[in-house]
Amino acid sequence: MRTEARTVAAVALGGGLGGLARHGLTAVTPGPWGTLLVNVLGCALIGVLMVLVPRLHPLARPFLGIGVLGGFTTFSGYALDAVRLGGLTAFAYLFATLLLALGATFAAMAVTRRVAP
Repeated sequence: MRTEARTVAAVALGGGLGGLARHGLTAVTPGPWGTLLVNVLGCALIGVLMVLVPRLHPLARPFLGIGVLGGFTTFSGYALDAVRLGGLTAFAYLFATLLLALGATFAAMAVTRRVAP
């Protein structure tokens, strides 16, 4: 199979798996807190992946990063939750998600660098 076709297949398979994982997690933690959990966890996993990807198979980044984690995290759900919350609660939710997601990414990168030098 050509490189482009393998990459597309990896992204598609990963996206399906990530979407299923998001659905499962938000089914047990519904509403904005489920979306917050998904996005923060997804960003932490992206931090781990950013450190490890140079060591992995060439299809790992498209499969895991673009596919699984792209399908797992959700900007549209985040935006919709903010609209539904409205007012100052929405602003706090937007700001908290941003801070927690970025913090999770950088913390996961730091831990991964220490654990897997």
